[in-house]
Amino acid sequence: MTLPKHPLQIVWFKRDLRIEDHRPLAKAAAEGPVLPLYVAEPELWQQPDMSGRQWAFATECLNELREALFALGQPLIVRSGAVTEVLEDIARAHPIAALWSHEETGNLWTYQRDRQVAAWCRAAGIPWHQERQNGVIRRLKTRDGWARRWDSFMAEAVTPAPPALRPIPGFDPGGIATASALGLAPDLCSERQSGGRRNGLERLESFLNSRGEAYRTAMSSPVTAFRACSRLSPHLAWGSLSPREIAQATWSRQRLLKEAPKGTTGSWRGALSSFTGRLHWHCHFMQKLEDAPDLEHTNLHSAYDGLRPNTPDTERLAAWQKGETGLPFVDACMRALAASGWMNFRMRAMLMAIASQHLWLDWRAPGEHLARLFTDYEPGIHWPQVQMQSGTTGINTVRIYNPVKQGHDQDPDGSFTRRWLPELAEVPDAALQEPWKWDGAGRVLGRRYPFPVVDHLAAAKEARQKIWALRRGPAFKETADEIQSKHGSRKSGIPMTGRKRRKKENPDQLTLLPSEEPQG
Repeated sequence: MTLPKHPLQIVWFKRDLRIEDHRPLAKAAAEGPVLPLYVAEPELWQQPDMSGRQWAFATECLNELREALFALGQPLIVRSGAVTEVLEDIARAHPIAALWSHEETGNLWTYQRDRQVAAWCRAAGIPWHQERQNGVIRRLKTRDGWARRWDSFMAEAVTPAPPALRPIPGFDPGGIATASALGLAPDLCSERQSGGRRNGLERLESFLNSRGEAYRTAMSSPVTAFRACSRLSPHLAWGSLSPREIAQATWSRQRLLKEAPKGTTGSWRGALSSFTGRLHWHCHFMQKLEDAPDLEHTNLHSAYDGLRPNTPDTERLAAWQKGETGLPFVDACMRALAASGWMNFRMRAMLMAIASQHLWLDWRAPGEHLARLFTDYEPGIHWPQVQMQSGTTGINTVRIYNPVKQGHDQDPDGSFTRRWLPELAEVPDAALQEPWKWDGAGRVLGRRYPFPVVDHLAAAKEARQKIWALRRGPAFKETADEIQSKHGSRKSGIPMTGRKRRKKENPDQLTLLPSEEPQG
């Protein structure tokens, strides 16, 4: 006699690869037998913003997630293909009671995929329960009070993992797809961070207790930022840690610092104050893409449509992508990013601004290239920031960097530049950021290292004139006011749990590109 099958509670893991503080998993487990599911989607991974280094990090997170679920009693089921087809296959073999997942603010492809999944669930009569994972609010009507709601959400109790899951027989766990099976090109990232929850917890602990004291002053330079920044961004992007876990661990550390004897805390209180501000900013920028999913492809302010050529200058784009623009500090940052999958926020902003302002490239192709390089690629942060640095939002101060000055300011002894540009070994320190001014330039430039692709001062002046010319007139301002009303930050709100009220900083006035904190 065949026993009746209990309807399944399917928990669909996406960018939330953990069992701790995972409300869909906990709620599903309270309802019935749970089938934990991850679907590797080849079509998603073949999008122009996805890369092998991202999949490598996600794979390491998936392996730890599989271990954790196996310990609970029910292994992770992994499949490759379209999500709706995978669900259809499961439904043919086993009744489904409900689908559970976290809400996702991904790229436009995932937005459209989720609409297809919702349609499939409606047609099949299967409820789809989606839970918030961060401070992003679906169908938000106004930004008023957004910061207060963020604080309240992050202060809620961390959801414990279920004590156990009932084993469900008859399901092959399946193997985790290789990068080549997903159609991904080889992607050497020799200094990439390792994925998985254990590494994320180690990064969190070391930042809060040893590495982070110099955070406030060290975050701006790539010389110091690789150690002083939290490096939690990929763990947030792929969900091996939850934003709530990080916020509450930070608040707990802040309370201990507050209780410590005066004069014993060094720079820690200021450092963690800055860090908690960036936890807010993390979701603030994601909210922009949630509210306008087409921001990935469309200028936020329509006045900038057609400002730059739709077809990029392929030579300039290739030089920028390879770290061969002839602007040493820019090239050093690009090469370091390519090798590590990470860069501090100021240098990310500079790379995007140089592409948009000095090289006069439309932001879409450079934005896709940077997305592929970032192991911590978070679409909701990335695309609003790409547009900010390109000057196409209409509501932000246009930031045009001087790449030579940035080199002198952020790499004063030239050690970072020299590490990534060994072909400039012969150039003396005084000329390192402007080798074209050196008497011996002819021995290096045009031979081992290129001449600058543009005169950076003339290019900056021309870009500034073109961008600001569009900002004059009442029509521009009217549209900009509408954008500010929908997407701009609010200065009202309450301070985060565990710290005194202070003057709130305005994230829209800062130059953050998928920043190191917590995009960092």
